[in-house]
Amino acid sequence: MKQKIGLILGPLLFLTFYFIPEITGLDDAPRAVLAVTLFVATWWITEAIPIPATSLIPLILLPLSGGTDEQVAASAYADPIVFMYMGGFIIALAIEKWNLHKRIAMTIIAMMGSNSNRIILGTMIATAFISMWISNAATALMMLPIALALIHEIQNAQFLKPESAHKFSKALLLTVAYSASIGGLATLIGSVPNAVFAAIASSSLNRTVSFAQWMIFALPLTIILLIILYLLMTKWLFKIEDADQISSDFAKKSLRDLGPMSLEEKLTGIVFLFVSILWICGSLLPSSLHLSDTVIAMIGAVLLFLIPAKSHKGGLLVWDDMSKLPWGILLLFGGGLSLAAAFEDSGLTKWFGGMLGVVKPLPLILIVIVLTTGILFLTEVMSNTAVSNMLMPISIGFAAAISQDPFIIMGIVAVSSTCAFMLPISTPPNAAVFSSDELEMKDMVKAGFILNIFTIIVISLFAYFWLPIAFGL
Repeated sequence: MKQKIGLILGPLLFLTFYFIPEITGLDDAPRAVLAVTLFVATWWITEAIPIPATSLIPLILLPLSGGTDEQVAASAYADPIVFMYMGGFIIALAIEKWNLHKRIAMTIIAMMGSNSNRIILGTMIATAFISMWISNAATALMMLPIALALIHEIQNAQFLKPESAHKFSKALLLTVAYSASIGGLATLIGSVPNAVFAAIASSSLNRTVSFAQWMIFALPLTIILLIILYLLMTKWLFKIEDADQISSDFAKKSLRDLGPMSLEEKLTGIVFLFVSILWICGSLLPSSLHLSDTVIAMIGAVLLFLIPAKSHKGGLLVWDDMSKLPWGILLLFGGGLSLAAAFEDSGLTKWFGGMLGVVKPLPLILIVIVLTTGILFLTEVMSNTAVSNMLMPISIGFAAAISQDPFIIMGIVAVSSTCAFMLPISTPPNAAVFSSDELEMKDMVKAGFILNIFTIIVISLFAYFWLPIAFGL
């Protein structure tokens, strides 16, 4: 029903706003961009057709409606950030292909785990770390079987009383879901909204956001949210009295089953480490090298095809592996950036700024809190990519209207739209763990709501106090 409504509502909104100028009083070009945005946003929200397919509509309608020319609309699909994300995806494919992610996860759990709380901590750190480099959906799907195996191991061995075992199951699964989302905040490639932030900063504001710069802002935020998550799971919502009865033998056994690192796994790890170091420290190298984050990602991607594998003909990756690349996400990027470019080119950004200027007399901290709360709860029922693609261009005009640097508002949009913890439909990690049948809806809603409240406070404080320092505003 949602899809059928969206299928009709999207074109209807386009036709209404495009052919009735009196509704907005806008000139032809910005009115066309607004109409196309409403069309695309409606189909994104309702998933009337697959989201990546909807993301091609700006390429068709923006030139046809006169919103902007074909060059502006199409060039966004080849933005450097899109290629940086592609490079990150290719490196993630190699990590998954050679099981390096599982070894990393099990090593962390084996090192950390000596009771149920420490196993939860180890799982949280492993999930968050992997999610910094691999999509939160892929991370959750990889960690879910590990978490379920831990749960079944503990149930079978009867380490805990039935009530405690039940609490442990819920805490561990929710930890996987939430830390997969929180971990993605830390890097530009960890979450789609982060990359949208960097891409629109470059295309609309002509300001570069480096990998290292984003980490300076977001890594402390990630660490604080992970600490809150751990305390919430182990000391408040799912406190286990007989927590000391569990060992981490399961993780050690899994490492033994994996066996010694293969040559391919070692080489993939070296490429991953090389790219990560360049991303983090690239700003320290001479600017004459022109070593941007996109170039670094592409170097890593090409190396994976160049370095020969021992177990099969060809490189660590072969072209058949690219069938697993999430091309739809790259198209989704392009669609969002195309709309953002049209916003700027047509002047629609200024119109939105004027509309939102009524809140200018309010204190900035209040605006930040209200904005963070609104976006975070909006993301509970919408895709974080759709939210960030819709709101990021508007946030530039909004920032101008309240005489603030756009990075403050854009930063709130980026991090808030990734943090949705209450519902199974909110994020792929939430849906993944809920599918295990170990959780009830009330468990996720209660834990998610409390975590949402803490997240709103932390993000608001970070956006107000730390973001201007991190980005040198």
